[in-house]
Amino acid sequence: MREAKVGNYRWVVVSLLFFATTINYLDRQVIGLLKPVLEVEFKWTEADYSYIVMAFATAYAGGLLLFGGFIDKIGTKLGYTISLIVWSIAAMLHAIVKTTFGFGVVRAALGIGESGNFPAAIKVVAEWFPKKERALATGIFNSGANIGAVVAPIMVPWILGIYGWQMAFIITGAIGFIWLIFWWLFYEIPSKHKKVTPEEFEYIHSDADASAVTEGENKIKWIQLFGIRQTWTFVIGKFLTDPIWWFFLFWLPSYFSSTFNLDLKKPSLPLILVYTATSIGSIGGGYLSSYLIKKGWPVFKARKTAMFIFALCVLPIISAKYATNVWQAVALISLAAAAHQAWSANIFTTASDMFPKRALSSVVGIGGMAGSVGGILFPLLVGNILDYYKKGGHLIIGYNIIFVICGCAYLLAWFIMHLLSPKMKPVNL
Repeated sequence: MREAKVGNYRWVVVSLLFFATTINYLDRQVIGLLKPVLEVEFKWTEADYSYIVMAFATAYAGGLLLFGGFIDKIGTKLGYTISLIVWSIAAMLHAIVKTTFGFGVVRAALGIGESGNFPAAIKVVAEWFPKKERALATGIFNSGANIGAVVAPIMVPWILGIYGWQMAFIITGAIGFIWLIFWWLFYEIPSKHKKVTPEEFEYIHSDADASAVTEGENKIKWIQLFGIRQTWTFVIGKFLTDPIWWFFLFWLPSYFSSTFNLDLKKPSLPLILVYTATSIGSIGGGYLSSYLIKKGWPVFKARKTAMFIFALCVLPIISAKYATNVWQAVALISLAAAAHQAWSANIFTTASDMFPKRALSSVVGIGGMAGSVGGILFPLLVGNILDYYKKGGHLIIGYNIIFVICGCAYLLAWFIMHLLSPKMKPVNL
């Protein structure tokens, strides 16, 4: 009843973040679905493709560091706008590329632009939500990553079959500009927004340490953040687990195609099911820790308990090597991918639990950069493993090795995070 009285415009804001993240991942996912076509067109090896993925990851890593501090300085509204314009233009430029090197260049540009999404979105959630609702809000907008990945296997093959691969990049890239119109019409920070009631404003800032946010207020130098233990807690968690999601995005279409002869020129039900499951994981994962907090659990205990459960849920993917048909593989991978997104909804929220809002985009940027560094190294390992076993005609063995790595990464991350910050004490800057 209380939420109805205080107003609910903050959930309108979450819907904007959800659609932005959907578009972000739609644009990111296109190349993975077009990989078999582009391999023939440009004569790519698995290593060539891994270098292109690495170009994106490298630029994404640098961009996260850049955009994190940039958004803390100029604010979420303008920062998000600049990020989306850059990534949408870069996505469309894929259509005019003529060489493998050219793909590396435009993927790097896409990485720089897309890197602004999460630092901006996490800061928006911290600006608009008290701690007890942040994981749920993060889970909802983060599920856009999965919806984008669900839409892509339906939309991209359809465009490919009718108009060719170039138009797949142009059409998906142009969608971002539609979202931008709604962003400028409906978004502002709470202290400036006319739709926010005094009761909702008070509820948003109801945490004991909360205060109203003013754009650009009390800037923090991001270099200071590297000397804080809680920063490294977030950094290690992202470094060890983000690359697994990148593998799910960029190699799953190829895995199903090579292992189970999936035709990627048609809408892909296995991929749709995998990414639909991740949407459930993202929202459910955010709900679980938020529910525990509302039940009276300490914030750190609720987050860590939820994340430990999700880390355990990834382990069964190790048994994917025993899958004898595509649907067994879909079930195992769906569970792991859903658990990743549940983990992701909570690890993002740990940053807002530990750091004040004025430093949050910078911290998320640093952690995101660490995840992207992992995303640079892991594709290199994946590409070389798959090329090695492909030459011997045993590609499935290569995928099995990678699934073992995926299954163990989250428990390792959880234990290291727990050692670094057992109670996730808030940072006093």
